[in-house]
Amino acid sequence: MNRITDFKNIRTVLILVAIAIALFSLLVSHSLVRDLQMEEMSKMEIFAGAYHAIDNADENTDLTLVQSIITGNKTIPIIILDKDGQVENFLNVNINRADTASFLQRRAEVMRAKGNSIRIYHDRSSESDYTEVCYDDSLMISRLTVYPYIQLGVVVIFVLIAIFALLSFKKTEQNRVWVGLSKETAHQLGTPISSLMAWTQLLKDKYDGDELIVEMSKDVHRLETIAERFSKIGSMPEPVEWNVNTVLETALAYIEHRSPASVSFVRNFPQTPVTARLNAPLFEWVIENLCKNAVDAMDGSGTLTIDLFEDAENAYIEVADTGKGLPKNVFKTVFQPGYTTKKRGWGLGLSLAKRIVEEYHKGHIFVKKSEVGKGTVFRVELRK
Repeated sequence: MNRITDFKNIRTVLILVAIAIALFSLLVSHSLVRDLQMEEMSKMEIFAGAYHAIDNADENTDLTLVQSIITGNKTIPIIILDKDGQVENFLNVNINRADTASFLQRRAEVMRAKGNSIRIYHDRSSESDYTEVCYDDSLMISRLTVYPYIQLGVVVIFVLIAIFALLSFKKTEQNRVWVGLSKETAHQLGTPISSLMAWTQLLKDKYDGDELIVEMSKDVHRLETIAERFSKIGSMPEPVEWNVNTVLETALAYIEHRSPASVSFVRNFPQTPVTARLNAPLFEWVIENLCKNAVDAMDGSGTLTIDLFEDAENAYIEVADTGKGLPKNVFKTVFQPGYTTKKRGWGLGLSLAKRIVEEYHKGHIFVKKSEVGKGTVFRVELRK
């Protein structure tokens, strides 16, 4: 069962809110831009009429109003072309280059392509004699066109920061739970383990050589090891150079002794020792968890294969079973706290294994491959 946390719901809500804000912003901005463009088109029609009036005026015509219309345009870029397409005049076009004529020509072509041009016919009976007024969007419209995308970027950044903060908070909260639970478990185990050690020592003194007392001593030592592992969670134990072959053999001996006889353990270890920097008690815990899960996945019958090999930089451990297998869509989910396919258990084994490998040993653990009905291979990579 996969225990879904509230974080996923919060993340979904944040993403949906961001999409809603972005869509609303784009719609409002598009509406404003469209209205302003219609207004500027009307202004350009008035401007073209004023320009035409100047062309047709004689010495007795009062051009005061017409000139105020033309000079009143301070924001809309305008390029005026003759009937041959040559530039006659321009307004509000910034030019800081040597090829002024060719630049204006290219800019006018762009304006034409947008449909922003008005022809002024000097003789209504002839369509060959005209002046063409080409114009572009004003600075305000250009800014409004870009603004929603900037706003969208800000919203995306905000959402990403919020999700990152939630992830950090969630991870910190999980760390506190892990550490608190582990420390408390180690503390609670300490007193009864000390008492059991004393009692087993008394029994050894009284019944020296009794096999039952020897087995009891092993179990008490096992409890001591478990308490030591829990006590190390939350601290950062310094890894030291270890023979990985020996560490694996120790973990496998414990699991094999407590597994059904119908489970075959196959070890593929190199003859020469593979060394890596690790904390042996914690890393044995990783191998035990992987092997326990493998035995459970095989329902107590099958083959468990453990491979150990290395290259110049890393040591590799692969734990392969012939069990139920996993679908590809849960390859990453299996390491989340709470994920389990068993009716009993908290689903913390693989999550704990991932934490130990990646946070304490700076290594990597993942599902290398799996096929439903055929088995699963987990790989652990340790830096040498």
